[in-house]
Amino acid sequence: MDVLTLGQVRIHNGGATQETALQEATDILVSAGAVTPAYVDAMRQREETVSTYMGNGLAIPHGTNETKDAILASALSVVRYDGGVNWAGDPVTFVVGIAGRGDEHLEILSQIAILFSDEDEVERLAAAQTPDELFARLSAVND
Repeated sequence: MDVLTLGQVRIHNGGATQETALQEATDILVSAGAVTPAYVDAMRQREETVSTYMGNGLAIPHGTNETKDAILASALSVVRYDGGVNWAGDPVTFVVGIAGRGDEHLEILSQIAILFSDEDEVERLAAAQTPDELFARLSAVND
């Protein structure tokens, strides 16, 4: 099963608060059948401990280890906020929600990190006009 589908990719012209972004990431993962609605609390707990801001306009919210029971399957949500998100003081454009069964989240995290460590790639992701185009540029995460 693919961790990312077109339905899990969104683009917003405006910005959002960090709280709204966490809720949207969770809602997408819930719709995908990957997590229970309680997962948003796990994401909040993680942010209170350590920010999931990664640099290059990327945040990758995910739950804490204690909340594995909220995860039903591995999946990603990708939301681009063209108006930006203030992520605990850091500027974020891409919010990539991650739910990983067992150790799968580590592999998914590394694929996302590699993708976003390439500034040219980040520019291409930022330039994508539609969710279709953005999804096509991210589909390597399913390999």
